[in-house]
Amino acid sequence: MTLIIPLRTLKNRRRRLASLVCLPLFILGGCGFPTVSNLVEGLNHQNDLELVCDGSSSYLLLVDSLLVRDPNDIKLLVNATKTYSAYTTVIPECGRPERSAVLSEKARGYGLRLLKETTGIKQSDNLEQISKKLQAVDRGDLEAVFWGAYGWARWITYQQGAPAAVIDLPRLELLMQRIIELDETFYNGGAHLFMGIYHTLKPVAYGGDPEASRRHFDKALKISGRRFLPIQVAYAEHYARMVLDRELYRNLLEEVLAFDLSSAPEMTLSNLIARKQAKRLLEDTDNYF
Repeated sequence: MTLIIPLRTLKNRRRRLASLVCLPLFILGGCGFPTVSNLVEGLNHQNDLELVCDGSSSYLLLVDSLLVRDPNDIKLLVNATKTYSAYTTVIPECGRPERSAVLSEKARGYGLRLLKETTGIKQSDNLEQISKKLQAVDRGDLEAVFWGAYGWARWITYQQGAPAAVIDLPRLELLMQRIIELDETFYNGGAHLFMGIYHTLKPVAYGGDPEASRRHFDKALKISGRRFLPIQVAYAEHYARMVLDRELYRNLLEEVLAFDLSSAPEMTLSNLIARKQAKRLLEDTDNYF
């Protein structure tokens, strides 16, 4: 299969030329790109947001095309879920926030396929069924379970409280709790980050638990060594706002802005996005406190 790139899309985009030209060859195994994982890893190191915005559609088409050829490949499903989940966060910074909901549908779709292929878990399963299936999950399934749950969670984020999405949250809680049991350090304590946010989604009177949220956020910060900046941003946006702690809110966001991105090169893109979000949140301080 070959992707045909119209020549007009290359005009005045010399930085993209090499990667776009290589896309057809990559599908055939050329251009020195042995795996999709290598491209995902390279994306994580990217510090040019404009370049990421310009090239995102080509990369997403590539991932989709590979899965058409091999729809049950676990590694491809992991990388597809990672990529679509990441772009739900990136696209608003590209000036196209309306695309996040659309991309989150793909993230959920790939995530659910990944969960079904590796654990048998389906979106239609009730909590008892999911809990039973999770007992058979071991550390070898950790990557698939985490990214499957993460893609599912990204979809919920953009459903604006729709009942069909809200009822899925307890299912995701079970998945994230199992990840914590197996290896709480996975992906910079990502399951703790999820749980930190989860416990702030409802007011205290309706089951929200700010103390549990704080514990999970603190654990995620410790695991990540405070190098994965989305944790600080979420801690400020969700917990500090919930408990009306203006000092914590500002301290966390100022920490993000002061962070040297070069000290965590493998997290550059995530941290770059977090820095932009932190700047906006700081500017809105007086609107919340």
